[in-house]
Amino acid sequence: MRQLETVTVAVVQAASVMMDLAASVDKARHLITEAHQQGANLIVFPEAFLSGYPRGLGFTTVVGSRGLDGRRDWGRYWRSAVSLSDPALARLADTIAQTGCYVAMGVIERADHGGDGTLYGTTLYFGPDGTLLGKHRKLKPTAAERLIWGEGDGSTLTVVDTPYGRLGGLICWENYMPLARMAIYAKGVTLYVAPTADARDTWQATLQHVACEGRCFVLACNQFVTKDMYPRDLACYPDLEDLPDEMCRGGSAIVNPLGQYLAGPLYHTEGILYAQLDLREIEEARFDFDVTGHYARPDVFSLAVNEAPQESVRAWRG
Repeated sequence: MRQLETVTVAVVQAASVMMDLAASVDKARHLITEAHQQGANLIVFPEAFLSGYPRGLGFTTVVGSRGLDGRRDWGRYWRSAVSLSDPALARLADTIAQTGCYVAMGVIERADHGGDGTLYGTTLYFGPDGTLLGKHRKLKPTAAERLIWGEGDGSTLTVVDTPYGRLGGLICWENYMPLARMAIYAKGVTLYVAPTADARDTWQATLQHVACEGRCFVLACNQFVTKDMYPRDLACYPDLEDLPDEMCRGGSAIVNPLGQYLAGPLYHTEGILYAQLDLREIEEARFDFDVTGHYARPDVFSLAVNEAPQESVRAWRG
């Protein structure tokens, strides 16, 4: 149950230090401190902030074959990912605890055990004491993302309680999955995070639609990335030669439950967007539309969600 009527939120539009976990964590710690000093109680980071969304890289892969140079670049990318037991996360959690903020952080997650060659696009939710409250693994990597990330399962359709309401959301094009959205709405989300790598104009329509459909605040976050932010010693760096210098223009925004912008969209620069949310607007917006309440029609429609963890090996003793 919500305890407070207002909250100051911050959406961070910044680039990773590509394939450098330690430097990306240091940058995140600095940005968390900056946002806290500006009064933020909840801070949201982009998809794959730790430690990079490798836009434009092909890892010398085509249908039917993979190249040795691409494998080496992939190994570098894998080593820059973060496991939940990594000391780098402890450093991040320490900074979060010093600020007392809630933080939603986009990471490339390396499994601690079982399928430990697989990476996942993940959102981690930290509490104000630095405790990891939960995570969400992206259910369906998009297009060539399937080359580098595995699929999450229903066990991480996570929504966490905060004094400001229920915090949760989906990653990038998961927000085009109507049933995934409904699963999150059904958990009572009021603060909906939407980290992404999509900088197109049409993405803004998605953000406004989610806000209107869920009657929730949408905190949308993207990176601003230029080509000179990539390591020049990548074997796959020539993949970028014909691409524009501005690799991702951003488009972060904060949207209210009636689909109106409170901040952003921000383009062509790094920066932090701030807004003070009047949380009473949630109930007011649901007066005439409540997607899991008086507009749901459970007599006509139903949704079954499998939230069991999917394990490749299950021990059994007869």
